Parts: sequence; structure tokens; C-alpha cells
Amino acid sequence: MGAHIVCDVSSNRQDRNRPPAPEPLAPLVDAHTHLDACGATDAASVGAILDRANAVGVETVVTIADDLDSARWVTRAAEWDPRVYAAVALHPTRTDALDQATRAEIEQLVSHPRVVAVGETGMDMYWPGKLDGCAALEVQREAFAWHIDLAKRVGKPLMIHNRQADREVLDVLRAEGAPETVIFHCFSSDSSMARECIAAGWFISLSGTVSFRNARELREAAPLIPADQLLVETDAPFLTPHPYRGAANEPYCLPYTVRALAELVNRRPEELAEITSSNARRVYGLASISP
Repeated sequence: MGAHIVCDVSSNRQDRNRPPAPEPLAPLVDAHTHLDACGATDAASVGAILDRANAVGVETVVTIADDLDSARWVTRAAEWDPRVYAAVALHPTRTDALDQATRAEIEQLVSHPRVVAVGETGMDMYWPGKLDGCAALEVQREAFAWHIDLAKRVGKPLMIHNRQADREVLDVLRAEGAPETVIFHCFSSDSSMARECIAAGWFISLSGTVSFRNARELREAAPLIPADQLLVETDAPFLTPHPYRGAANEPYCLPYTVRALAELVNRRPEELAEITSSNARRVYGLASISP
């Protein structure tokens, strides 16, 4: 999850009207979404969400876990529908639960062939002290280090959640040694942090926040990202792009974000769709995974 509350808000999100379907834009890969938080519970509801996405050109999604129950669920969802892949980890704010049994089960789940990344993991300095039960920073740091080691051991990308913790995240990555492939999901930092990520060869994934007119520092950073290090995502059901900010997000909304980004970086939307979908297939190794 990106810059939002991490408690379960799916029920009240679903009560809001969904944005209208955008004009189709293909091909697209939603590099980070939360199908369970979008209201999916079984194969039929997963299929319905993907059908809506496919209708506007979003061919594939990677659905992300944030706790152990979610990690179990996203792995099943990736088995239910060939258009779905998964990533498993404990969200930084939930790392109080990372005991030995949980570590063992996450290690088992991440070995599944349709689990394509370790994530989302990282550091969150916004919620401690504001959200009951949120893991303390030292707990987050230790858990982040463990997830880094896991990504290196299994040879899968590390997907990072970073909220107001640029220096802390970089410090842990440097101390532990970053895996070969790193993805900063829902990037919301400034140009300085973007340059750090670019220099390290890490992938930067942009969500609907890049369409927000008040996200000045992010919008200044976005044009710096090389085409071959760029991904796009919804982080659904959160961060619905302008002009539907605050409504319930879903993977089918991704073309809104890509068109807003295309305007910002002076590229054709169709070009960005091709570039980012190719990057996603490469970073997640999707071409080599059997349906």
C-alpha cells in the first residue's frame, strides 16, 4: 500500500461510486494492486475485476499482500486466474507479527511460481504513534532487513513501501546490500530520492498520485525517470487518479494515470503503455511463468 491508512477500508470504499471506464489503452500491466481490498473474495470476483480491467487494456495485475492472511489469499488468487500474479510480505506497519512461524510460512509462499516478488516491505515513518498496533521503527527495520535477505535468497524482486522514510530505507538497503532487482512502489518522494534510485538501477513505480496537482515534488521527479526503469500501478483500491480522487480505485482505472503521466513527461500514452508493460513483464519475469 502507498500513502494511505493500512487498516481495512475496503467495505466503505466499495460503497462509493466507481469512476467511469476510461478510454482503452493497451497493453498495460498494473504493477501493484490489492484485489482483496478491492472486494474480491473468490475466483469469480477476481475474474470480474480482471474482466473490467481487460476491457480497457489492462491485461495483467500483480496483487500484493500486507499481512499473513493476505499473503495466503493473493497466492490463491494467482492460481485462480492466469491474468493475476502475486507478491507476499508483511507491510512495514504490521511487522510486529513477524514471528518464526510467520517467517517460515512467508518463505513457503514466496517459493510459489506465481509469486513474483517479495513485498510490500520497507519503512513507514508516518503511522507509528498515529495508528494503534503499528509496528515501531526498530521492528520495521529488522523486518525490512529480513525481507531483503529473503528476496536475495529466492532471487525475486524486492518491492518497497516507503512513506516519509527516504533516508531510513536507503540506510537499510546499504547496510544489508540490495537485491539485484528493487522496485519502489507508489513512489512519492522528490527529485533527490528519484536520482538515488535511478543511479542504483532500481525501478520506480508511479500510481495515481502523479496525477494530483498538489503533488509538486513528485511531479517534478517523474520526468527524471528513465523509460527502462519505469512502472505504473493503481495501488487499488487507494489513490484513485484525478479527476476521481477519493472514489474507489480498481485496476481498470490505470489508463487515467498513464495518460496523466504521458502529459507530464511529454510522451504519447500508447508509448508509455508499451514501455511500462514491457518493463513489468521483464522485472517480474512474467514471460517465463506458465498459466
